[in-house]
Amino acid sequence: MPTLTADPQLPEPDAAEARDNATFHAVLQALSRPGTVYGLPGAGACPVAQALVDRECRVWTDDRHLAEVLAMTGAAMVAPELADHLFLSLDSAEAMDRLSRVRTGSRLYPDQGATVVAPARISQGPALDLAGPGIAGAARLCLGGLHADIWRVRARLNRYPQGIEMLFHDGAALVALPRSTTVTEV
Repeated sequence: MPTLTADPQLPEPDAAEARDNATFHAVLQALSRPGTVYGLPGAGACPVAQALVDRECRVWTDDRHLAEVLAMTGAAMVAPELADHLFLSLDSAEAMDRLSRVRTGSRLYPDQGATVVAPARISQGPALDLAGPGIAGAARLCLGGLHADIWRVRARLNRYPQGIEMLFHDGAALVALPRSTTVTEV
């Protein structure tokens, strides 16, 4: 088997590219293994925004600081129901109303469903049983800091293959619940 070596003609990634690559890798791993907690190279939603969003994306956020970061990506700021990526807190009735109106894709284009990125207290709060692709049998996850109606709203939105992807961050920890994951409150 040949040995892989770095191509001397390819530029080395700078610190920002390395951070974005590591974040993107963590997001992919988290989506592949729902309920498993992965580490991010930085805390909060900013690393996720910098790794996922570019000028071809439509975004919405309720966070002023994050809005500045998103503006630097060149992404279009749009209403929640038009966004590809939403960065918001999910701890209020107002947030549940926003969440209930996000894009879920179509049967022909389910990939056009929104990705929701939200803070949560990972490993705290109510227990959830998870089942679906990427989970051997079943998994249990505790997520706190979320509105009590979140799982009912998510269940109404997710009619596989249509639905939303959800990424929850807590400091530098990340966990994902893709649309294919069934969530049962315990």
